[in-house]
Amino acid sequence: MSTPPVTQPALHPVARLPDEWASALAAQGEKAFRAKQVFRWIHERGVFDTEQMTDLSKVLRQKLTDEGLSEPGSVELVHESSDGTRKVLLDMAHGAKIECVLIPMTPGSLDADVEAEADGDEQDELEDVPRKRVTLCISTQFGCAMGCVFCASGQAGLFRGLGAAEVVYQVLVARRYLRRDEDIKNLVFMGMGEPLHHYDETARALRLLTHPDARGMSPRRITVSTVGLVPGIRRLGEDFAGKIGLAVSLHAPDDETRNRIMPMNKKYPIAQLMRALTEYPLPPRRRITIEYTLIAGVNDSLEQADRLADLLRPLRVKVNLIPMNGIVASELHGPRAEQVVAFRERLLHQGYSCFVRTRRGDDVSAACGQLAMQAANPVRLGRKSTTTA
Repeated sequence: MSTPPVTQPALHPVARLPDEWASALAAQGEKAFRAKQVFRWIHERGVFDTEQMTDLSKVLRQKLTDEGLSEPGSVELVHESSDGTRKVLLDMAHGAKIECVLIPMTPGSLDADVEAEADGDEQDELEDVPRKRVTLCISTQFGCAMGCVFCASGQAGLFRGLGAAEVVYQVLVARRYLRRDEDIKNLVFMGMGEPLHHYDETARALRLLTHPDARGMSPRRITVSTVGLVPGIRRLGEDFAGKIGLAVSLHAPDDETRNRIMPMNKKYPIAQLMRALTEYPLPPRRRITIEYTLIAGVNDSLEQADRLADLLRPLRVKVNLIPMNGIVASELHGPRAEQVVAFRERLLHQGYSCFVRTRRGDDVSAACGQLAMQAANPVRLGRKSTTTA
């Protein structure tokens, strides 16, 4: 008895690119220009209700509704921190609860440095009224399979990956919670999950977000973070010509330490990772961001700072130090403030740009490593690695 073929889930309408809309609408007898109209309603204006798409015929609007054009999720709640950080909890299909975080930029932060690099490569459109710049941190999975010992999502495990529609939806929803004088200028794939673990959905989301018929966000203002999945790093560099910013969660200068805190290092050890980073096609004046979570007594010694400096010497990098935020699933904790300063000074002395990530959103559990499935019911969902939407 033959095994039936595995069928891929149907592509959610929100995940369609304009040429895919053109093909789908042409099959229904619609004219080609309708594809651009529908795409812009969704991705430029953030509209999902077909009744609001007033330049489309009633017949076409009904077709879109019948086909399932709708919001891929819903907003469950929004927490606002005392520092202006806003965490949006979204309810997705199959019980997935994921979070995205709006972070107002502050002078001297890593975001400001990213902004300076992007401004050096491109010229923003002139604005009559200057707008406050916000960084949006989005999630790509419900949970995470990487198992990093200092991360709440990693300790909870992977329940499922998000589809491209669900990834893009976070950006479209987050815009609703901007103040009138704010704009999302930087986008970081640094929320729940490993973006390169299900590469195809991440890549499709990137193409949707940067498409000129959407709001056309510059790839230079988007950063994808990874624990070091070497094949994904290579594909990202090839598919986007190195224009997408790359952040690497390194967290240790040697395999022995990294194996203890990041299980994925056993599959892609530091030598392989460094080779992939050396080959990443960085544009001129751009640098790879090295994420380094400082854990007291594990990776925060000055000797390890020296080893980190030696390891990174062949690369164009900036280092983002992150004092560990405590999580329920671990007894590990961040170092004393004076140790963080000493570690940073050691790297500065060796010629590296080095930032200490400002703790933002602590009072709403939006700080780095704290995004977890606090509102989810894992028993009801069950652990899966499937991708939907």
